[in-house]
Amino acid sequence: MDNNDILIRLRYALEIKNKEMAEIFKLGGVDVTVPEVIQILTKSDDDMEDHEQINCNNSMFDSFLNGLIIFKRGRQEPKPEQSNQPEPVTPKTANVNNLLLKKVKIALALTTEDMLDIFENAGIRVSKGELGALLRKEGHKNYKECGDKFARNFLKGLAVKYRG
Repeated sequence: MDNNDILIRLRYALEIKNKEMAEIFKLGGVDVTVPEVIQILTKSDDDMEDHEQINCNNSMFDSFLNGLIIFKRGRQEPKPEQSNQPEPVTPKTANVNNLLLKKVKIALALTTEDMLDIFENAGIRVSKGELGALLRKEGHKNYKECGDKFARNFLKGLAVKYRG
C-alpha cells in the first residue's frame, strides 16, 4: 500500500474534503493546491487524460500527518524549556504504517481502548501488547513494524467508526 492509497483511505474514513486536505498539507508545511490534492488522490489505474498522479513521498506524507494533528487539535505552543530545541525529525526510514497509527492516534485523541475497538470494527483482534509494539519508537527492543494488512484494517475500522 503506497502513501497515496493511505491518503485516499484516510480521507474517506474521516470525510475530509479536498479544500480541507489542502489546508492540512499547508499546516504541515507543504503548499498543495486543491487541483494538486485531486491529482494526489487520483488512483494511478484510473483514466487520466489531462492529469498525472502526483506521488506522495514519505516526507510529504509525514507533513500531512503533522498537519492533521494541528488541524484536529490545534497548534501546540512550545514550552519555555523547549524553545531552543530543534524540531524532532522523523527518520526517513520510518515505516509509514507505524507513523500512520501513531499520528492518527494523536490527531483524533484516541486511547488504547479506542484503537483496539477500531481494529475490532475491522474484524481483527489485537492485544494491548501488539498495539504497544506497533506504537513504539523504531529501534526499541519491542518495536514491531506495522504491515500493510494492519494499516488497511485500521483505516477500515476508522471508516466504520466515523462513517457508520
